Amino acid sequence: MSQKRAEKTGKVDAGGGDAVPAKQGGGMLGVSIVAAGALASSFATVYLFSSSPTAQASNPEPGATAHSTPTVVKANHIYVELPDILVTIGSEPATRYVKLKVSIICDGKNKSSVSKSEPVLMDAFINYLRSVELTDFEDPGFYAHMRDQLGRRSQLVLGGDVSNGVLITEFLLR
Repeated sequence: MSQKRAEKTGKVDAGGGDAVPAKQGGGMLGVSIVAAGALASSFATVYLFSSSPTAQASNPEPGATAHSTPTVVKANHIYVELPDILVTIGSEPATRYVKLKVSIICDGKNKSSVSKSEPVLMDAFINYLRSVELTDFEDPGFYAHMRDQLGRRSQLVLGGDVSNGVLITEFLLR
């Protein structure tokens, strides 16, 4: 065998003796490259698919929504109390019910708009409450969500310039 051909095939002829295969594999360099690639891909996976620490810090309570804002009391705000809302829970016989007392936050000049829209507000609130399951009420984080949902419905009915939110002043689950 010629010298160049022996180097390419990895066989060396030792003076008419046996052909010895050349050492194959990358050795430590190959293992290091594979390890570095695995490390980089696992880091990238964790970095890309984990939630950011700022999102966890701004939303510490499970079930709380990131877009909910605290209600700020202003001097020109008034609270228009709606009649009691009584809704049965679940599809079984009327053994469980929820009773709510809700107030709409608005400016003093919009009190008459809220009073005129009371039947539509009550309908919107009752339709939402009828869709809630009993297990939802048992979750402590649900109450903030419920207040947000009622607030959204009051803004849909009254308009965002009239309704500034909803207060739940009484809550009873039986």
